[in-house]
Amino acid sequence: MRSDRMDLQGDALTDAVVASFDGSKDERTKTVMSALVRHLHAFAREVNLTEAEYFTGIDFLTRTGQISTETRQEFVLLADVLGLSMLTVGLGNPSTSGATESTVFGPFFVEGSPGVELGADIANGAPGQPCLVSGRVLTTKGEPIAGALVETWQADEDGFYDVQKETDGPQNRAHLTTDADGNYSFWAVKPVAYPIPDDGPVGELLRAGGRGPMRPAHIHFMVTAPGYARLITHVFAQGDQYLESDAVFGVKDSLIAEFTEHPAGTTAPDGSTAPDGSTAPDGKTPDKPYYSVSYDLVLASEETQQ
Repeated sequence: MRSDRMDLQGDALTDAVVASFDGSKDERTKTVMSALVRHLHAFAREVNLTEAEYFTGIDFLTRTGQISTETRQEFVLLADVLGLSMLTVGLGNPSTSGATESTVFGPFFVEGSPGVELGADIANGAPGQPCLVSGRVLTTKGEPIAGALVETWQADEDGFYDVQKETDGPQNRAHLTTDADGNYSFWAVKPVAYPIPDDGPVGELLRAGGRGPMRPAHIHFMVTAPGYARLITHVFAQGDQYLESDAVFGVKDSLIAEFTEHPAGTTAPDGSTAPDGSTAPDGKTPDKPYYSVSYDLVLASEETQQ
């Protein structure tokens, strides 16, 4: 005798697959997989998915996995360009009044970045114009958070992260701890707009959709402190031409800051500013033009995120 499960079609097939997860010992697994099956089947019905398209999709996902490495996560990139990353960011990080907004993590974070002192140069020879990055880590009440861990990473003048090229150690990547007044500061290079890696399946998808691969200039931050919700965000460069067409939909108005250009400057022995140029805000004297940006990173308390 044939079982009803041997000749399933349409809604009956979907219901049977959903029911197959009823035995899961984890209720969340059952919830997620049941919803995934229903939406996946609904998608196939909506577009009347052909077998050829089905196998094209399988091939796409296979190649996405094959190109992924420890330093290139093509699946993260895929989630980014489909807006899934930003959707998840929004679901997991509800806006807290006064707190810095979150945005995508990106595929280029690396554990174990070098620890540096405040004001250190983390460029480590990376090409680009010097840029002093500074600000404070604060509570939503404007109080300084001492001892906050600030991790930062960014691309160089050529649009590459250190993990995308051969380097003598990390470049534009480090972590530091805020001082008693919540201050953080470091030297890197002025960020530039750059294309996300588009030589793989994600690039094919963007071209097929008539989309571009560009991201506006930005600096990544991840900030943690006991008693506060972790913040993952960017600081974007004001005036960048790609702010309204970010390939990963990560721009928020509150995260845009002005990068100010300064001429090369010197400091007189008594500490005053020489008349032929300006002095960097931290007292250093770059021998070529440089930029500075100041941006306060405001953390929500863990209580408000629960």
